[in-house]
Amino acid sequence: MRIFEALAELESQGKGAVLCTVIQSSGSTPRHEGSKMIVYPDGKILGTVGGGELESRVIKEALEVYQQGKPKLLGYSMVNPKEGDPGVCGGTVKIYVEPILPKPVLLVIGGGHVGKAVAHLGKFLGFRVAISDDRPEFCNPEAIPDGDEFYPVPMKELPEVMDISPHTYIVLTTRGSVIDVPGLPALLDTPAAYIGIIGSKRRWLTTRKALVESGIPEDKIARIHSPVGLELNAETPEEIAVSILAEIIMLRNGGTGERMRM
Repeated sequence: MRIFEALAELESQGKGAVLCTVIQSSGSTPRHEGSKMIVYPDGKILGTVGGGELESRVIKEALEVYQQGKPKLLGYSMVNPKEGDPGVCGGTVKIYVEPILPKPVLLVIGGGHVGKAVAHLGKFLGFRVAISDDRPEFCNPEAIPDGDEFYPVPMKELPEVMDISPHTYIVLTTRGSVIDVPGLPALLDTPAAYIGIIGSKRRWLTTRKALVESGIPEDKIARIHSPVGLELNAETPEEIAVSILAEIIMLRNGGTGERMRM
């Protein structure tokens, strides 16, 4: 597969990787300007920027870039390995390492009125939308047309059937603590970027108490945002969806939630 075909496949599948491109070379180097290599999150590669120790170092840097989500310019002299150079070709090379991050995933657990509104707004905002509900009639394309993926399974089974990554934002719009308590421990063991639970302060206190009594550590419970969303005095499912997604966008972009005029 060619590099650009592989990049297109990543886009269509909602996956990520790192693109490494030789942007400058002088003297004798293994590869020249324009040479490209894709580094996948598992360390596998497609293409090459030179092989050997040079490529090994670039792969290591690329995996760190993927985790940080920021590009990096690498420069190497290939003259004296005793001084740390990755080769003896005699030239120099610069490689631009660029993360190709997957589209963020909005996992909505609970296919009721609010869940449907959250899915609709999430789709509009550019998220890949995954829907889960243990009731199959609430978890299908007919019930929620804005869903891209559907998982009609108990919450605790979700990490087994879908990839929950640092690019996944989870919103629980379930029927109550009786659903949340047995399902949350599995979600708290994932690297999800965000876990929010809809409901009143009383519902959250009930859920939190049950999690503590079941032995869930405080540091894991602290990951949960509940009651979810920003304070908008929202009432309708659509208004509640705006409140929830506003908080997610705020946290994702490092915002404060303050009024702009302030």
